[in-house]
Amino acid sequence: MDVEALRADTPGTAHRIHLNNAGAGLMPRPVVEAIKEHIDLESRVGGYEAAAERQEQIGAAYRAVADLVGAHPSNIAMQENATAAFNAALSAVPFAPGDVILTTRNDYVSNQIAFLSLQQRMGIRVERAPDAPEGGVDVEAFGKLAHRLGPRLATITHVPTNSGMIQPVVDIARACADRGVPLLVDACQSVGQLDVDVAELGCDFLSATGRKFLRGPRGVGFLYVSDQALERGWEPLFPDLRGADWIDPDLYQPRPDAARFENWEFAYALVLGLGAAARYALDLGLPAIEQQVLHLGKALRERCAALPGVTVLDRGQRVGAIVTLHLAGHDPLAVMELLRTRGINTGYATREAAVLDFDDKGVDGALRVSPHYYNTLDEIDRFVDAIADL
Repeated sequence: MDVEALRADTPGTAHRIHLNNAGAGLMPRPVVEAIKEHIDLESRVGGYEAAAERQEQIGAAYRAVADLVGAHPSNIAMQENATAAFNAALSAVPFAPGDVILTTRNDYVSNQIAFLSLQQRMGIRVERAPDAPEGGVDVEAFGKLAHRLGPRLATITHVPTNSGMIQPVVDIARACADRGVPLLVDACQSVGQLDVDVAELGCDFLSATGRKFLRGPRGVGFLYVSDQALERGWEPLFPDLRGADWIDPDLYQPRPDAARFENWEFAYALVLGLGAAARYALDLGLPAIEQQVLHLGKALRERCAALPGVTVLDRGQRVGAIVTLHLAGHDPLAVMELLRTRGINTGYATREAAVLDFDDKGVDGALRVSPHYYNTLDEIDRFVDAIADL
């Protein structure tokens, strides 16, 4: 991987050390250009007219996103973000009082809140599989719970936002398939960081965003919907005129493909930017991206673990490019803000973002550091030196 060429394609690397890709990655030039070109076109001809002119390019964006996860374009629904995509899928499941959602102790905070809201409003039950001793969900325990409880839905976050852990989603998907349990995967932090293939997962839904490791714009994401989910007739709770046709005063007909999960109104400049980001990742190759980011994550953990007063919090059999750190005697938000004044971008997570995980670890927050393939080992060393100065 030609890191210097990638950095030349990424103007932000000339000004800052960007280690906050779990928050939002730096967009490469082709993504920025795709967005600007469409906004310029809208300013000249009008928003609806610009979308009509760019139908071929919009279709190409769907194809690129589909190729990114090994899907067909008809199984891709564009959304404004990963949480909107996740909730659209969640709303499609025909829950009844007493039904079970089987999840993990490390699902994303917004997902956990949504589960609890469903529990409160609809009388369903939320069950969380225990973690294995080394960290990450205990696959055997998850399978036994799936067998015993017969959940209406299983769901797992591939890479939690509060930890570099990579959950064993393939094993979980196999356990669900063996028992006929539908599976919803939150791939918000994994798409663009790891080589994700929905055929390998066999999941019913997969939600993702554009802005993180995929290096797309903010304000756009997507939902993969399997043929099986479509054939079940699953549709979002509140479809609109893009997702369905009103064919009789008291009857509507859902779209036959994943577009039933879309709304009429789109920021098409962002859709085109997402397509450009997907093509950029495909051109680099997802296996090569995964190899590079895992290498940088490993180097960062090793260097940080050698610092006095610094605890690397990440656990699990596999860990990726999100590194969470506890700095004794330091508030992670204050550290993040101090680093920003030195031209180093990082992130932080509070206990409210990961109640179960952080309580287990005995911390009330963490500094979150997330390199990407355009970062260098020299930048990681400069970050470590800045932390050592504290």
